[in-house]
Amino acid sequence: MKTIKTKICIFISISLLVLLGMVATVVQAQEFMQVKDVREGMTGYAKTVVHGHKIETFPVEILGVMKNSGPSGDLILARFSGPLIERTGGIAQGMSGSPVYIQGKLLGAIAYGWAFSNSRLGMITPITDMVKLWDTPTSEEIRPFNAREESLVPIATPLMVSGFDASSLDWMTKKLPQYHFLPVDAPTSEIDERTFTLEPGSAVAAAFVNGDMKMGAIGTVTYVDKDRVVAFGHPFLKKGSTHYFMHNAYIFTVVNNLNSSFKLGSIGAEIGNIDQDRGAGIAGVQHSLATGIPVEIRVDDEDTGVSLVKRVKIIEDNELTPILASTAIYNTVNKAIDRVGGGTVTLQYTIRSTTGETHTVSRHNMYYSSDNINEKSIDELYNVVDLLKHNEFVEYPVLDINMHMRISQAKKIARIVDATAAPAVVSPGDEVFLNITLHPYRGKDVHQIMSFTVPKDQPLGEMILEIRGGGVMPLPYLIERQKYNLTDEILARLRKYKSFADLKKKIEEEEANNDVVVEILEKDVSMVPDHEKGPGKVKINGKDTPTKSEDLVKPNKHKLKEDNKKEAKSMAQTPYIVVGDGQISLQVVRPEERNAYLARHRQKKMAKAIMKEEMESTTEKSTSEKSEKGKKEDTSHQEKVIDVSNYR
Repeated sequence: MKTIKTKICIFISISLLVLLGMVATVVQAQEFMQVKDVREGMTGYAKTVVHGHKIETFPVEILGVMKNSGPSGDLILARFSGPLIERTGGIAQGMSGSPVYIQGKLLGAIAYGWAFSNSRLGMITPITDMVKLWDTPTSEEIRPFNAREESLVPIATPLMVSGFDASSLDWMTKKLPQYHFLPVDAPTSEIDERTFTLEPGSAVAAAFVNGDMKMGAIGTVTYVDKDRVVAFGHPFLKKGSTHYFMHNAYIFTVVNNLNSSFKLGSIGAEIGNIDQDRGAGIAGVQHSLATGIPVEIRVDDEDTGVSLVKRVKIIEDNELTPILASTAIYNTVNKAIDRVGGGTVTLQYTIRSTTGETHTVSRHNMYYSSDNINEKSIDELYNVVDLLKHNEFVEYPVLDINMHMRISQAKKIARIVDATAAPAVVSPGDEVFLNITLHPYRGKDVHQIMSFTVPKDQPLGEMILEIRGGGVMPLPYLIERQKYNLTDEILARLRKYKSFADLKKKIEEEEANNDVVVEILEKDVSMVPDHEKGPGKVKINGKDTPTKSEDLVKPNKHKLKEDNKKEAKSMAQTPYIVVGDGQISLQVVRPEERNAYLARHRQKKMAKAIMKEEMESTTEKSTSEKSEKGKKEDTSHQEKVIDVSNYR
């Protein structure tokens, strides 16, 4: 019995020794080499993947230490060699993050190349700097800074993409020139949906977009501690605390070109999140996915009957979210209509925030372009999401975005050609009925019946009603804008919001291009400050006009008037983009005077609009002609509007 117990004890002791030896081996394999211990001539090896998921090694020779040369401290200069380097043509983009081992200790990650060296020389970021990223507070612990910073990346950053077309990617890169993105259309692998646990030397992707479309950069894992990962050895976009998606990556090959080689790979399964992007590299956690922003896009081609629905998830970022959402929508439009050219788009979208329903924004609109309806279809959403993400009142984390578009080659434009109003003599609080004639492009005239309520505090005397399309600037404002050279940039600077609720209201209640608008044309409303009234007294009604007549869009058009009182306005939706405007002159009198006038002039109670073309032709007449024909023109004008001079 004692013998059996002795044997069991010996077996347990041996087992413990074996386990302790294994633990010691693991600890030893993860030991770091300090920069102070690095010497010229030391040799070692590095790990990376150049095909599939197989990790391979290649020789490394230390040439020296470059003091304070990196964004996070020292860099180590090294030479790389061996058959793998010969096959790849040197250190390729995508190898950044490859772990380097000297004397069995982890030294750091290959991070930078050396110019004019055929990519055989490069710099290593010390692992001791990289693991500090794990101790850096995340965005949940740091209040985000809302400025539009430009984190410049000095070399091209290859982006592996799938599901995007060239024109949508070109639009995106033009919006983000500071990052020098180089989109590469990558194939997909049959094992992309399988998950693989990361280890030093594994290929890893930091993605912006996943789902039906994918976009991200591929690099190499440097070190793994349980679920924590560091990679790249250099910044990706140097965004600091971030929310990239961590993905497996499958490497097809290394592409050699004259500028620099790069790994061609596919973005595989999502396996975690990347929450740090700083000078020493990127860092994140496996097995904990980033929430991201779901974006659902539906595009209906009314000409072909094709409907296309795409669903993606994009990262949460003040700068990138508006651009990534718009790029995904642009790409879906291109795929759905399968053409480039003019047309009309009708859109409806909703943006929800994680902060609750009170921050949900919904809008509809219509746009026409003679040459590129594909790109015009995303302008408004980009501007609105960008405005929400950079608003000065509250943080706006986006819960999801839903966009529905209907696109046709038809030119769905209607011009206001006539309008009448009755009665022509009114009192404060009265309702005016309008019959507005619209002439659709190559179609028959249609009538839009509307009503307008005279404000109860409307001053007595002449009241001019402006009838216009939702995207049209009234002629007096247009003349003033040209007179003072008021650019879109100047108007944007003058635009002010009182609160987020005010901002949301302005966005949602902003006129659409397919609206018919009836409002009072105030005589004292100006687009420029009245310095005599002091600051805060500026009343602005800024409406952007299209850059050319064929391109009827209304970007960034928000009311700039002070909301001291509720604006008197009536709007009606139409199935057309409405252009043109005109004015109707009405007389506001006391109720008893109105009643007396209507009793005496039952057959003359309708006012007729003076259209924009008539005003412009009148303006073009010379002073001499006006002086000679002034009386005749005045009589004609009164007959066209209505003679209410004898309403008593």
